[in-house]
Amino acid sequence: MVLQLHVWGPAFALPSIDAQCLAAIAYCSLALPKGSWELVASSDPSVSPTGELPALQNGAVWVSRFRSIVDYLRQYSKGAWDLDNQLDETSRADNIAFSSFIESRGQSLVDLYLYVTSQNYYGNTSPAYGNLLQWPNQWILPPKLHGAAKGRTEHLGLSSLDLQAMEDQRQRDHNAAVAAGKIPKNLIQRPRDTVSSFLGRTAQSNHFRIEALTGEFFEPLEAMLGKKAYLLAVDDGETPSSIDCVALGYLSLALVPDMSFPWLRDAMRAKAPLLSAYTERMRQRCFGDAPVEITHAFSPESAPVSPLTWRAPGRISVTAVGSTLLSTLADSTPFLREVRKNNALKKEAQSEDSGFSSTEKRAINAHAEASKKDMYVSIATVVGGIAVMVGYMMQVGLLPFSSGEEEEEEEAQETDFGGTDLSQLAAASRNL
Repeated sequence: MVLQLHVWGPAFALPSIDAQCLAAIAYCSLALPKGSWELVASSDPSVSPTGELPALQNGAVWVSRFRSIVDYLRQYSKGAWDLDNQLDETSRADNIAFSSFIESRGQSLVDLYLYVTSQNYYGNTSPAYGNLLQWPNQWILPPKLHGAAKGRTEHLGLSSLDLQAMEDQRQRDHNAAVAAGKIPKNLIQRPRDTVSSFLGRTAQSNHFRIEALTGEFFEPLEAMLGKKAYLLAVDDGETPSSIDCVALGYLSLALVPDMSFPWLRDAMRAKAPLLSAYTERMRQRCFGDAPVEITHAFSPESAPVSPLTWRAPGRISVTAVGSTLLSTLADSTPFLREVRKNNALKKEAQSEDSGFSSTEKRAINAHAEASKKDMYVSIATVVGGIAVMVGYMMQVGLLPFSSGEEEEEEEAQETDFGGTDLSQLAAASRNL
């Protein structure tokens, strides 16, 4: 059976817009025989039972995440498709350690570069997703990915790269000052800052932080590579390992895309020329010489000869559309959002490839259960408070209330009054 690797689709002349997907594509390209696998740009996490991409499908078996895919291919092929089989024990430990380093540091820089930097997100990344996704995902997924990237990088202190968020905050501060009477009314109207003027004020504050982050990422990898062909190659070995696939996933998104504000590409070229040349070499070996276009994924017959074998993704089903809309509605509802978050946290902790110890898993489960109980207590408190308020308003007469018996008595009184009135009119007419 031909294996299928489901990924986020092409963008920026690369076969995927996601670093983990690029790493999985590179591994399959290097390790698997041609014809044994296909690449599907589904660009929809719901196709996988785990709700994640990349996802490798082998009949009814689904495996998600790069490291889990690597482990599955090694077991499935009984070691034949293992790029790390030439590594000794020390090199295997280095492989795990440096792969974790690349994933953690590289993901933060990619998040800042593609999503948090406003010029790049609105000018390049968001349009790329618009070309990839089908309705309704093209309206739902990009904002979710944008928000997730901003949340992951908030601790880095570079939120000023998000010009839209900075402008919104400035407007909120301005309105608050006006409401507090700190600004005279005749000075309320102020010209809106342009992107150029805002960048001029924030460039210096961002520069030193960006220099530190890029240096901490590129310089150790540049030193590790040295004059070798691959990161963990022994002597002049010509065989890449899984860490080279991980590195290609993140470094190619730093080097290849032609962005509106290419600060990460400029930093990589200046700080790591050997790493830049290595990335181009790996890119050509794994993805082919020709730039990857979106049409290659949706019309495989138009794709040039390359190591990649595309299979056109299927049309999104009505069930998938309904599931996406329901998930979006649930995420927009505070109560349901918290329930889903706690369930996802418990599921993540219990997964075999989570990397947590048994003690950590118990602690995470206890935290999720405590959060769920706190949420239920909060809901009960709000409902009880509303009930007390409604009861008080009814007691003091702010809300009219009448029972069914009172309504029947009022109707009977009206009927009696009406009957008496008619008899009096009849007697008066006889006297006349």
